[in-house]
Amino acid sequence: MPGRDYYEILGVPRNASEKEIKRAYRRLARKYHPDLNPGDKEAEERFKEINRAYEVLSDPEKRRLYDMYGERWEQAAAFQQARQQAGAAGPQGGSFTWSTGDIFGDLGSLFQEGIFGDLFETFFGTRRRGPSRGQNVEVPVEVSLEEAYTGTTRVVQVQSAEPCPACGGRGHAFGAACGRCLGAGYVEQPKRLEVRIPPGVRDGSRVRVAGEGRPGPMGGPRGDLYLVVSVRPHPRFRREGDDLHTEVEVPVEDAVLGGEVEVPTISGRRIMLRVPPLTQNGRVFRLSGLGMPRLDGRGHGDMYVTVRVRIPEHISEEERELYRRLRELRRSGVRR
Repeated sequence: MPGRDYYEILGVPRNASEKEIKRAYRRLARKYHPDLNPGDKEAEERFKEINRAYEVLSDPEKRRLYDMYGERWEQAAAFQQARQQAGAAGPQGGSFTWSTGDIFGDLGSLFQEGIFGDLFETFFGTRRRGPSRGQNVEVPVEVSLEEAYTGTTRVVQVQSAEPCPACGGRGHAFGAACGRCLGAGYVEQPKRLEVRIPPGVRDGSRVRVAGEGRPGPMGGPRGDLYLVVSVRPHPRFRREGDDLHTEVEVPVEDAVLGGEVEVPTISGRRIMLRVPPLTQNGRVFRLSGLGMPRLDGRGHGDMYVTVRVRIPEHISEEERELYRRLRELRRSGVRR
């Protein structure tokens, strides 16, 4: 029974751009992630389906083959690799003319009859090329700004493609296509991984997990898994590179006379900021080393604090009278 169309799975048209495909994938992956749907088998299967569709449609070459051959794109890719490896030389270096219609027209029957390897051995005096490295896999993860500051862990579920135990990842056995993996050379299995996300990550950071990607053809080494990080916006802090920006309210009397105001930091610690007399609204103070940790481990960025002078909303009659007196003094030009 044929599987669902990958474009349909992601809910995008066939002419969708790379950005549209990535946006759709991130939205669906967050919605159906197993951590957000514990015990929901249907969501788990949907998550696997979404990852598989994105893996193909996010890769330009895989997408091209999928658009041409549909579900049999992997067989077409393997055939294409073998063709490129063999080149256009025939037996003993003689010339050989490829007929695209003859070769690809009955691609499915070649695999079903288990003669794919024999075909190249007959025409070129060689078998298919040896094992090659598998594809990398990307999984989006979202973290808070606090988690990006301290570092954190995420448990991700990936659809791990393990080398087929029946054929050893070759895709065929005893002259026929492998009945276990149907010629693919691997079998799909769910796998949960706990991954450490280092301090200092930012939007677009890629956390590499070596050897947890897809297995290589013919039992080749696995590719890598990459967690693609996005950092949620914070209600108080705005990030620019490794620096943080925030605002703090200062009472008008402290702005005029000078004083101290409490300032929160992303680490959770609160510090006292000294405000000098006659501090103007919008003045920015730089607090060295209180920004985000740098990914290379070399210290932290800075934090910039912008003063917002707070005008009282309610005052007493005594305070009102003092303000009137102050206005009169300012207008008369008296300085005391």
